[in-house]
Amino acid sequence: MGSPGRESCLQFAASTLFRSACGAVLRRYDRFGQTSVRFFDMRMETLISGWIGTILCIALVKTLLAPTPATSIAEGMAMALPFLLLAAAPVAGFRLAAGRFPKGRISAQPIVRLARVGNWRNASKGDVARAVAGGSGGFLVSLLIGIILNVPVRAMEFLASVPAINPGDPRWAHIIVLAMTVDVVVMTFLYMICFVMALRSVPLFPRFLALAWVADMALQVGMANYLANTPGMPTSVAQPLFGLLMGNIKKVWISVMIWLPYLLVSKQVNLQFRHRVRSDA
Repeated sequence: MGSPGRESCLQFAASTLFRSACGAVLRRYDRFGQTSVRFFDMRMETLISGWIGTILCIALVKTLLAPTPATSIAEGMAMALPFLLLAAAPVAGFRLAAGRFPKGRISAQPIVRLARVGNWRNASKGDVARAVAGGSGGFLVSLLIGIILNVPVRAMEFLASVPAINPGDPRWAHIIVLAMTVDVVVMTFLYMICFVMALRSVPLFPRFLALAWVADMALQVGMANYLANTPGMPTSVAQPLFGLLMGNIKKVWISVMIWLPYLLVSKQVNLQFRHRVRSDA
């Protein structure tokens, strides 16, 4: 049997080794996350060009291979319009937010504070400046990556489920395409604005992200109710469509449950976006 002192030393060594390993993993993850965010920030113009080119190619293919082919250029443009709007929406969101919130600017705090969980005091200007200059790190990086990935994921879902429809196709098909186009255009636009606001440490970012979540759920519920009252829709189309909408609602709820508490109590979020630190800090 080992002595109590030796067992204590072994336990201490194991605990120290475990903490060291966890710290190394977290530091590596933090560096990877910051590198990923900087990549999106610095290469955004290249990504935009690739995005537009990819969506335009897909739009062309879907229009040419439509079940009911176009009989004129004008008809073909009308069939491709939903995909052209998809190509433009996140780009417009990025341009709008990037122009409104320049890099390096420390924006003023909102007049009314909504996040009142915990005891906080105003941070010094130096602490705020360092936090803004340092950019996003830690778990905040995971949130930013999740936000930006919402854009291609929603786009792929749209492209996989929505065909190019001819003006002569059934009315229910036009209603589905219209509803899903509004959804994907609005949400890719809003999520791109959220991403830029987070990158630029804009104080309104947490509120705008909450607004995007509410808009996302409202659109899914609204589409489900709207499409449920669409006459003539085949069951083979309705069932997978409603499954997609319910899946989107679940994904938004999961995001809210994970990230809303973090946005309220995180020291980094409160310093970077609300310019405050804990009262006992």
